[in-house]
Amino acid sequence: MATPVVGGRRDAWAAWRNLPRPQRLRVGGFAGHLVLLTLLFIEPLTRLVLYAAQKDLHSHIILAPFITAYLLYIKRRELSADYRRSTAGTVFLAGIGMAALAGGIGWRQSLSLNDELALMALAFVSLAAAGGFLCLGSKWMAAAAFPAGFLIFMAPLPDAVVDWLEKASVLASAEAAALYFKLAGTTHVREGTVFELPGIALRVGQECSGIRSSWVLFIAGLLASHLFLRTRWRRIALVAFVIPLGILRNGFRIFVIGLLCVHVGPHMIDSAIHRRGGPVFFALSLFPLFLLLWWLRRREQRLHPPG
Repeated sequence: MATPVVGGRRDAWAAWRNLPRPQRLRVGGFAGHLVLLTLLFIEPLTRLVLYAAQKDLHSHIILAPFITAYLLYIKRRELSADYRRSTAGTVFLAGIGMAALAGGIGWRQSLSLNDELALMALAFVSLAAAGGFLCLGSKWMAAAAFPAGFLIFMAPLPDAVVDWLEKASVLASAEAAALYFKLAGTTHVREGTVFELPGIALRVGQECSGIRSSWVLFIAGLLASHLFLRTRWRRIALVAFVIPLGILRNGFRIFVIGLLCVHVGPHMIDSAIHRRGGPVFFALSLFPLFLLLWWLRRREQRLHPPG
């Protein structure tokens, strides 16, 4: 089992040695750029990691760089070795990075911690990508577009975006829950996001939006579509499916809690299924997502066999 690993390392080293010296300098320059950039951003990056560790909505931030590194590793044979400088890409992304950096520093006193870190993360990711265009060129960056773009998930969602998503999710989830109650024949009166059920009234608040589960589901769908599907429309179909799936999942959770309150007792509003049941319903939502992925992949392999 050890021989292929050693051979693979030798092949990689031989490929590296066979590169012309200017190209090796470009790769080395990009690696140096990333190291220097990380050192310059070490303070905001440290605060970002500590912040993400405390916030359920942003816990994926810590994994984003590692996922990007893994995606680059598995795509390494597809990445162009024809390294060239791309001035347009460098200037454009460096401009975005410097503007975000200036905003994060200049408006620091008036921004929330979340929004400040979002700007600093955007600056870091943009300047890292600018280094890619400068050292490796547009062909390499085009081949690495998805892994490089995935780094944007290092940036927390801005407060205004989170607030809008929560409100939209609450309204959509209430509609889904009303549909479930109607299909189940459960007596209820609805006024906006308030449900009058026998023996209890339920209000769907922003804390019940399920935005964290939906966001993680979206990221999972995005990764799965990239790793397992080849055709663009199938990838888009899988990711788009996440939106109604997240709404239906959250509406189903409200429906289940409502039924428990009606048939078991109003005290179920404070039960574990309400307070800590999110992961259970999230796991349930993975089943239809992976079922659709399996069906799309199977159809794709029949129509476009590998090789």
